[in-house]
Amino acid sequence: MQFSRELILQQAPDDASAKAAQGLRNVAKWQSLGANELALWGECKGSGSKPYQVQIDLSALAFKCSCPSRKFPCKHGLALALIRAEQSSAFTDAELPVWVGEWLEGRQQRAEKQEQKKATATARKSPEDAALPTKRLERMAAGLDELERWLQDQVAQGLAGLLGNEGALERLAARMIDAQLPGVAYRLRQLAGVPGSGMIDGVDWPLRLLGAFGRLQLMIDGFRRFDSLPPDARADLSQALGLPLSKDEVLGQGELCRDEWQVLGQRVEEEERLWLRRVWLLGLNTGRVALVQDFAHGSQRFEQVFLTGSVIAAELAFYPGAHPQRALLTNSPELRERAIEAPPSPVRVALAELAAALAANPWQPLRPLRVDDGVPERTPDHGWVLRVPGQDADGAMPLRLDERDGWVLCALAGGRPLRLFGEWHLGVDGCHLRPLTAWQERALVWAVQENAE
Repeated sequence: MQFSRELILQQAPDDASAKAAQGLRNVAKWQSLGANELALWGECKGSGSKPYQVQIDLSALAFKCSCPSRKFPCKHGLALALIRAEQSSAFTDAELPVWVGEWLEGRQQRAEKQEQKKATATARKSPEDAALPTKRLERMAAGLDELERWLQDQVAQGLAGLLGNEGALERLAARMIDAQLPGVAYRLRQLAGVPGSGMIDGVDWPLRLLGAFGRLQLMIDGFRRFDSLPPDARADLSQALGLPLSKDEVLGQGELCRDEWQVLGQRVEEEERLWLRRVWLLGLNTGRVALVQDFAHGSQRFEQVFLTGSVIAAELAFYPGAHPQRALLTNSPELRERAIEAPPSPVRVALAELAAALAANPWQPLRPLRVDDGVPERTPDHGWVLRVPGQDADGAMPLRLDERDGWVLCALAGGRPLRLFGEWHLGVDGCHLRPLTAWQERALVWAVQENAE
């Protein structure tokens, strides 16, 4: 599989990694470089006595390196791909070294186990057959009753009573944990910083807090008539309450979808040494958008690498829900060479689809949004916005960007519409689009860089 220098460098977690990778393109810094139809590998001289062993699985574009870097891909993996793209003659056709063969064999064994899990998961119980223990249901019901009384008291007494008393939300969240409602506790902790936080995206804090209270009340009402809800709505509510399905249950109950998926964008976040990665995929045949979400803790790294802008062939299992979004890979993805043929997405269509998704599942705080006819602008009153030609700034879409990325997008657009893809955030910090990628004439021209240190 061939990749351009530009595409490889766009996958760098930060500018420092990209610069360091380019400095390692000198083949004199590599003790060996090998390739066959399965993989690329090389040994790069480092600061220690032993060289770093770098390898790339070409079928799924998975990277592995023996260096201690927490960045993914690391500079050595990026450099190996760059050398292949620019100096393919530097590689020798050879048999796989033992260390590369063992890694590929391990990946194959894990893929086979995943297939076995998928085959056996279909015999598992459906969501209708699964039932929570009576004692847990009683704890949850009591916790939600307490939450409802608290919400009614705040509205009756006035939200100003929460100013300077943010600890009340933390204490209530702790009681929701005792009631085995982790999803509710998470939402309450997010509200602790809202009282007195002022205007965000044109909405003052009391209105944002009331909106969050309304979604909590909707959860309470939904729980009380849980048995009468449609199966998809029950699945969404269960996840919102903090009762997610296991991976095996998703493989057994979720809808399977095989397609060629374009990697629209990805984002990596870190909290207390827990790394969360969200990868957004667009099915080029089905038109579906999927979110593949995975975690790594401490010194662990994501083994599977997704190249933004590339196309992979894979089967996904979607989590059940009224508007399925999150999905699991059921097999190892395979890279494809295919021209990008994503359908157009004017802002009116994109917002209509967003509204339908939020109506179907009002507790989902993140939604994908792709807009083809917006122009990024910096306004004195609203900050960064995405304006549709003919629309004033008051009706523009708020963007969440740092100054550098904002000016880069403005320069790329040059006052003309730019295709943006990002995550639409609906939360206590306002409603806005956080761009992840930008495209011009089917070409990826910008991707947000995440520092994975």
